[in-house]
Amino acid sequence: MERVATFAVLGDSAASGVGDTDSNGNSRGWSYYLAKNFIDPLVYINLSRPGAKSDEILNDQLPKAILHFPTITAVIVGGNDALRNGFSPERLHQNLRSTIKQLKAIGSEVLLLQLHDPTLIVPMPKTLGAVLRRRINAVNQVTQAIAAEFGTEILRTRELDGIYERKVWHIDRMHPSKFGHQLLAQHFREILSKRWDIDPIHLDPIAKKPKAESVKWMLKNGTPWFLKRSVDLLPAALYLIICEHLRRLFRPNAHANAVIYFPEFVNHREAGLLEVFEERVS
Repeated sequence: MERVATFAVLGDSAASGVGDTDSNGNSRGWSYYLAKNFIDPLVYINLSRPGAKSDEILNDQLPKAILHFPTITAVIVGGNDALRNGFSPERLHQNLRSTIKQLKAIGSEVLLLQLHDPTLIVPMPKTLGAVLRRRINAVNQVTQAIAAEFGTEILRTRELDGIYERKVWHIDRMHPSKFGHQLLAQHFREILSKRWDIDPIHLDPIAKKPKAESVKWMLKNGTPWFLKRSVDLLPAALYLIICEHLRRLFRPNAHANAVIYFPEFVNHREAGLLEVFEERVS
């Protein structure tokens, strides 16, 4: 008998396919290209939703996925946690750890994704960029710690050749383009092909969009999104400025790229989480 695998996808917009739509406006994304290239029979379930945070993935998406006993589960999470006020790496760690623990308990093979550095491709104010970069780095530290603990596969996006080339990204420069999603599918295939028969992922030619279309999209969608997130991150940006001044005053020899904690970190230093999240400096 042929084995029938179930591939479940949990996560946010990066998992739901934002940046890659068909002629009817339906999102596809990297998991779609990966799923359709499985040679063995496959049940494909995508439960992800744009805007989802780790709380939703644990409490809403995961229970629905477990009903199907997925053979493979991709969990793409952290970006929306980092973009909201009250960002807590500790809560992200707890939610992601509980999610992966439950998936491992039913024997599911888990795939995780490292987040790219959006500040390398998205123009933004210096201070806001610093806040975002440090938050995204904290998300990646959590993801890598979970991957190490449970022995799960993680696609290290930042190590991929050409990952910051313009063609890889959607007009908003925060989500992969169609080409970018196919590229991710190609690399996830390399991970899974050790155990599964999967046809090579085809990379479609890139259709260059007129500049006027890009400007129109940014005015209609990109600018409102950016302004909303700027307001959301403003308290953290102000906190960062204060911390930077204190660091230069009391630790003038500390490395400039050291992780500076948000209030949520400070409250849990005694819990031993410092070893997971802090980049130690000499």
